[in-house]
Amino acid sequence: MRTKTMDEYMNCPFHLAMSMLEGKWKFAILYVLSARGTLRFKELERAIPEISTRMLTKDLKHLEQKGIVKRQAYATVPPKVEYSLTDIGQSIAPVMASITRWGEAYIEESKALAHQESAG
Repeated sequence: MRTKTMDEYMNCPFHLAMSMLEGKWKFAILYVLSARGTLRFKELERAIPEISTRMLTKDLKHLEQKGIVKRQAYATVPPKVEYSLTDIGQSIAPVMASITRWGEAYIEESKALAHQESAG
């Protein structure tokens, strides 16, 4: 099997997707926006336990720059900003649903294994 060149690696669709979504919080942000729809910054922050304001801001900017999240600012006092998924952002919903099903299966399997170990 031949080794991929750096150019091939950087143009690989899987690598591209993973590099755009890497990090601890991006999937959490996408999951919440997918499940709840358009949210204001503080609503999003409250929906993701333990995320810092700095990290939420940073990751939202990254996702917005990549065209995955839409930021809508309103000229009101106080300022109002809402975040939602773009069409391409919404297209990741089946992937998140699949990951959720995998997580549910893993939880059940872990419970079964723990029960077997405690019984045996």
